[in-house]
Amino acid sequence: MSLTVKKPSQFAPLTLAYIGDDVYDIYVRTRVIEEHEDMPPNKLHRITSGYVRAHAQANSIKALLPYLTEDETAIFKRGRNSKPYTMAKNATAADYHMATGLEALFGFLYLSEKTERLNELMQIAYENAHTERNATLDNKVNQTREEK
Repeated sequence: MSLTVKKPSQFAPLTLAYIGDDVYDIYVRTRVIEEHEDMPPNKLHRITSGYVRAHAQANSIKALLPYLTEDETAIFKRGRNSKPYTMAKNATAADYHMATGLEALFGFLYLSEKTERLNELMQIAYENAHTERNATLDNKVNQTREEK
């Protein structure tokens, strides 16, 4: 998507995060549908929420940091250090700031039309969240078994 108004680097970090949030949400929804094509929408939504919540995104950016270029790291830090007007109700401030940085990075890459790089990083983020989600589910199953 090309914008003629400004260069992506000229947008405020929260504006980049605003678009990056939706870009990543669409990516995750697409992957979840591919993996669970016959699942009802309410269950698809529940699964998707686990991938896009602040805690999952914070963990994903930690996994991504070693792969980022110097410029990408700078964009992430601009987003992380921004002062959001709201805070997610089920997130710590630290997770929320890290997630905002991730979303700003995704927004920047999207508006810069760096699609290949964007998809590469979103895939790593998704797989990290997927691994975390499965580990959490395994722990819950084991706890339930131990209680019985």
